[in-house]
Amino acid sequence: MTEILADIVAEGQRLLDVAAADGVPLRLLGGVAVRLQAPEIPPALDRQYKDLDFAVTKKGAGDLDGILRRTGYEPHLAFNAMHARERGLFFDDANERQVDVFIGSFRMCHQIPFDDRLQTTDATVPLAELLLTKLQIIELNEKDVRDTVLLLHGHPVEEQDNGAVNAARIAELCASDWGLWRTITANLKRCSELVPDYDLGDDERQRIATRFDEILARIEEEPKSRGWKLRARVGERRRWYELPEEVDQ
Repeated sequence: MTEILADIVAEGQRLLDVAAADGVPLRLLGGVAVRLQAPEIPPALDRQYKDLDFAVTKKGAGDLDGILRRTGYEPHLAFNAMHARERGLFFDDANERQVDVFIGSFRMCHQIPFDDRLQTTDATVPLAELLLTKLQIIELNEKDVRDTVLLLHGHPVEEQDNGAVNAARIAELCASDWGLWRTITANLKRCSELVPDYDLGDDERQRIATRFDEILARIEEEPKSRGWKLRARVGERRRWYELPEEVDQ
């Protein structure tokens, strides 16, 4: 087993390879996942990455714990014991790096299920879920906007996966959860408004803006569930998102 690599992208790929050799369905999330999926990275959308984020199926979580321990990572014992069914934390002290593992679904401000979707793509979660994990944040920071713009810079919006952002999947999830719909649509509009802030060509900006519009239109045309309609009556009078837990190392 090789040592932990200082290059975070290479280290992410190393862990994917180890997990694949052990038959564990592991996929990347977060900024490193966006970078791996980018056909090209314009200088204006490039950035540094601090931590690694992974998704694993519920069945694979136990095996992944063993993989991370033997590949050099220290578990956060108290946090992992408390959140064993949905999340795990591990640390690489030498590189001051954290590995965050989401089990069965991604849950921060909103929950994004993926347990039955990890086999859809290699290396990362499907692009639709990857985009949603970026857009589900109540208060977007610049790196999340940048990653979202990069994702739509390199991928079309279609009704399926296979190298595209699956708008049907995004619309399906938003149509069953008013809170998710509220956050995702607001952040899609905000990111679209910020595209001109990046030093991109006019054609690139137009292409990205069009893709934001395509996703918004697809979300709006999807028939909403009864639960969505009932929650919509309450609207913003009640908080529609969760506040992620702060973790002490």
